[in-house]
Amino acid sequence: MTGPGRGANPGRPARFVTLEGGEGAGKSTLALGLRRRLGELGFECLVTREPGGSPKAELIREKLLSGQIAPFGPFAEALMFQAARIDHVERAIKPALARGEWVISDRFADSTRAYQGAVGRLDPGLVLGLERAALGAFKPDLTLVLDVPVEVGLARAALRRGAGGADRFEREGRAFHTRLREAYLRIAEAEPGRCVVIDAALEPAAVEDMAWAALESRLLRTAERAGLAR
Repeated sequence: MTGPGRGANPGRPARFVTLEGGEGAGKSTLALGLRRRLGELGFECLVTREPGGSPKAELIREKLLSGQIAPFGPFAEALMFQAARIDHVERAIKPALARGEWVISDRFADSTRAYQGAVGRLDPGLVLGLERAALGAFKPDLTLVLDVPVEVGLARAALRRGAGGADRFEREGRAFHTRLREAYLRIAEAEPGRCVVIDAALEPAAVEDMAWAALESRLLRTAERAGLAR
């Protein structure tokens, strides 16, 4: 878990929030909305993404999303995601938390559990073993799982990319994305203390309101109590 930061938000603990969900769920839009709201309360906040978020991780992102790693199978993809994640955490996430900043990441370890684990059919124990090797005990304080019907998400993703080509995962068929949605819901059900499911089929403003209510009740009130206790 993250600990109290110093500097950017003195006296108030830094928090690590991840946004998860299938293609077209609205994670990037929500991340910016949450950062804006945190800023209005005086919190510094880093918005980042996976794969990517640090120079080396961005290089790995290019290889993963272009499909260069796909022919080697889901285990190779899982290894590459974890390699990118190690650099991302050590170079970007942990330093920001140490400065007292909140961090909001568009995807994190649950994406590997869902994409390469549940959908790629890797052994869950293997996936969790790789995760532990990469992260140790480090994990998000809150994960918002943006749940959207497959058809809606894929239509949004197509609209977003316009004339650009689909990436390695967007090119997968409906059955893939259906299993992916189910995998995320199972993760949320298994870890209710960390995860909150958000109805991402709603309009962006309504999604942001629901996400903010979860963040406020789960983290902000705790952070304010911690600040008062110092």
